[in-house]
Amino acid sequence: MSLDQKAAYRMIRLSGQQGVPVITVDDDVVVGFNRGRLEELLSRKPAGKPRLGAAVADAVSRLQVEGAYVGRVSTGSPAARAGVKAGDVIIELNGYTIGNAADVERVTKSLRTGDHVRLVYVRRGRRIEGELRM
Repeated sequence: MSLDQKAAYRMIRLSGQQGVPVITVDDDVVVGFNRGRLEELLSRKPAGKPRLGAAVADAVSRLQVEGAYVGRVSTGSPAARAGVKAGDVIIELNGYTIGNAADVERVTKSLRTGDHVRLVYVRRGRRIEGELRM
């Protein structure tokens, strides 16, 4: 079964309709050409998942310490606003110990846009605490 066929079957399952156009916007199903409903759904500001705005890797593989090594920080990102710079090692995020890059991803996924998050990182051997807003 092709990817297109799987998608079509999923649409039929979601809408209960067959033989009419079916469109999904996020998890909302629109059957037919309901322009008003489509415009309503498309005009919503997407909540999106918050991003830290820092490219991280396992610090243990680079520096033989536990944490998430920051390779790059996006300008204007929550990490940049919190003072994080390339070369820092994140060791705590939102109260959770960070042992590697996967830990940063796991904790970030649990956050919402607008959350205030406590951050602890190490720069040249010095522990720095801060707060960022996702």
